[in-house]
This record gives sequence, C-alpha cells and structure tokens, in this order.
Amino acid sequence: MYASRTTQFIVGLFALLGIVALAVLSFKLGNISILPAPSYELYANFDNIGGLKPGDEVDIAGVQIGKVLSETLVGNEAHVTMQIHSGVPIDDEAIASIRSTGIIGGKYISIQLGPSTKILTSGGRIMQTESAFSIENAVGQLINNVGTKPDDQNHTGASGGNPGSQQSPPNNPPKK
Repeated sequence: MYASRTTQFIVGLFALLGIVALAVLSFKLGNISILPAPSYELYANFDNIGGLKPGDEVDIAGVQIGKVLSETLVGNEAHVTMQIHSGVPIDDEAIASIRSTGIIGGKYISIQLGPSTKILTSGGRIMQTESAFSIENAVGQLINNVGTKPDDQNHTGASGGNPGSQQSPPNNPPKK
C-alpha cells in the first residue's frame, strides 16, 4: 500500500521541522550563536593565564559581558583578545583579573571598573592586569622557604651573649 502525496508531504514537513528544532537546540546547548551580537574587541597582557582558553567568559560583578576570543604569546607575556558586548562601557583604568570558578574549575576574566570617564573603544587595551594564581608556584615558593630563617638583628651567633647586647670584637694586640 502506497501513501498519498499529501501524506508524504506532511511526513516530510514534520521530519524537516524536527531537524531544524534539533539544530536550534544544538546551537543553544553549545552556546553558539548563529547571528553574532554586536560587540567590540579589547586586549590585555598577562604574565600567566593559567589555563584560560578561548570561549571562557569575561564578566563584571559576576555578569557575563563577553568571552575570550584568542590568546597568543607576545614576548614573554600572554596577549589575550576579548570580545565584549556592545553597550558595556569599560574605562581605561579598569583592572582585568584571571579568576577560577573553583579549586579545580575553569578560568574566566573578571573586570573591575575604575574611576575614569575615558571609555575604551574597539582595539583598546586594558593596562592593569592580575595574572592567574598558580598553586604550583605557591607550593614551590613554600618549599623553597622551608628551613630558612629571616635575618634576626638580635642574633648573637655562637658566642652565647645576651640578646640585644652588642658585642665588640676581641681586642687582639698586633703581633710583634
């Protein structure tokens, strides 16, 4: 038994609508936009980006205002390109900090606005940055500092004198 042309058309139409719905859902879940929102680019240089990657978010006060587009090495610093939503003004005294979403979580850039009234435009650069905290570097510094004592100005050495007393060098007359 064959289906009529009308039945075939209706089945095809539902199949096409299902494919379109699946595509829209995939874009939404993947956080991919079909038509990009108006935005502008800002740059910042960091000593250490500590796992920051393209696609990570950029926020102000916990509200997402953009995303990281790319990262490159320029000299001995990481040059990060950020895409910021249009209508979000960032002044030239803002501070860009790399933060972590948790102990082992992902990274993001948090921007703290400054007091300036001069607003950065597309292609502008955030001059003040704070690099990512590196637990490996902190543990390394801790290990290197274990066993060392800070200089003690009252330290008398092996002579056993009273702390705080100044000792004069021994009075040795010259040999004749």
